[in-house]
Amino acid sequence: MTIGARVKQTLAGLKGAKSTLEAFASIEQNNGAADKMKRNAMRIDGIINDMEKRLGELEFEEPQYKGF
Repeated sequence: MTIGARVKQTLAGLKGAKSTLEAFASIEQNNGAADKMKRNAMRIDGIINDMEKRLGELEFEEPQYKGF
């Protein structure tokens, strides 16, 4: 597995975790817990954005990773 494929796999996992947190936050009845889930989903979103930027740099520097 290439580095590009691993980064993309990690991004997919992070996006899944973010979606799960958002779904749980929407049905959670404890407001404190729901707020923590939303806050953590936002943190994961920041990580996703950073990793997507890095993936773009990786694809630019190493064209063989593009499109996998």
